Amino acid sequence: MAVTGWLESLLAAEKTALLQDGRRKVHYLFLDGKEMAEEYDEKTGELLVRKWRVKSALGALGQWQLEVGEPVLPGAGNLGPELIKESNANPIFMRKDTKTSFQWRIRNLPYPKDVYSVCVAQKERCIIVRTTNKKYYKKFSIPDLDRYQLPLEDSSLSFTYANCTLIISYQKPKEIMVAESELQKELKKELCRVYQNWSMEQC
Repeated sequence: MAVTGWLESLLAAEKTALLQDGRRKVHYLFLDGKEMAEEYDEKTGELLVRKWRVKSALGALGQWQLEVGEPVLPGAGNLGPELIKESNANPIFMRKDTKTSFQWRIRNLPYPKDVYSVCVAQKERCIIVRTTNKKYYKKFSIPDLDRYQLPLEDSSLSFTYANCTLIISYQKPKEIMVAESELQKELKKELCRVYQNWSMEQC
């Protein structure tokens, strides 16, 4: 029921779609005023970016909050007011999904693989990463599971380590796979309305 509820809210949202730079870009405006923007790889269909924006109590638009995608480093692309920059050697946490898994990468972790512990915290509905040498600790949730109101399963969690990067994967539940497939069909229909010269195969 919860899965259907979130999918219905996505389908009911006001959507704007376009193709740009090899990416399928979709903007959602929900009934409660929240905005979500997503970008998909045009060829593979993989989600590259998801970000959210909400209005303040006074109605002003807030900053976009990144959920999926490569974080923009401080000062990248513009000159901000920051005088102190974050070190490039600090761990960088980002989410980059695949078709079948939610996936996170933590770069700049120089410790050997056997130092890391990655587990599901059921009561807190989150994943916890820690090292036995107590040099790193990270706690994060999976918003998708919260939106679909699905439980976290220990058996769905795995991780690997290579080139100073910890890669954490959580296999997508079949309910989410089905819902994402249904949503993609609707997004293609939206693009077909925008690009009326598309072939039937593309639609």
